[in-house]
Amino acid sequence: MKKLVIALLLAAILWTIMFSPLTAPWVNFWYMMTASAATLAVYATCVRPGWWKQVKWTTSELLLGIAVASALWGIFWVGDRLAAWMFDFARPQVDMIYGMKTGESPWLLGGLMLLLIGPAEEIFWRGYVQHTLSACYNPDKGLIITTLLYTLVHVASCNFMLIMAALVAGAVWGLCYRLFPYRFGAIILSHALWDVAVFVVFPI
Repeated sequence: MKKLVIALLLAAILWTIMFSPLTAPWVNFWYMMTASAATLAVYATCVRPGWWKQVKWTTSELLLGIAVASALWGIFWVGDRLAAWMFDFARPQVDMIYGMKTGESPWLLGGLMLLLIGPAEEIFWRGYVQHTLSACYNPDKGLIITTLLYTLVHVASCNFMLIMAALVAGAVWGLCYRLFPYRFGAIILSHALWDVAVFVVFPI
């Protein structure tokens, strides 16, 4: 548990630097995100090298990953419309999130999210954090606590829409891991594909 606490503190520090209005202007978000996600994935692999045993690359894994990513994109599309109707601040906050990619190559961002950022986040948050908490308590508590932690590390952004996005996405991926822990390849793929879809290919 001590190793997990250290990892979570590191994640909180890195995500605060990336998202806090006080520090974000001083760093390149995408390079910082790439380095942070990679660091946490390496840490997770060092303390729990067995996560890769849950990964299988088959046609069914590919199809499931695409299905989850597509469903999550649909949830966000509906959620964006509802939020814009309910709250005046919703669309400006979403635009602020998309503003982070201004001036960056979409090919570079797509490659980073598909090959590194998306997979690395899943290796850490589901493959290590949720797995560890589920083993310490039970799978349901592991899901709930991990989803809350994944949401909390985004609080420093002071962006309600981003925080809610983290809550919804974290809950979906966490639930998939709760129900299908040995279909981890599909969950990793869904995160990577969703990142690319929502940020580059089909922005909401």
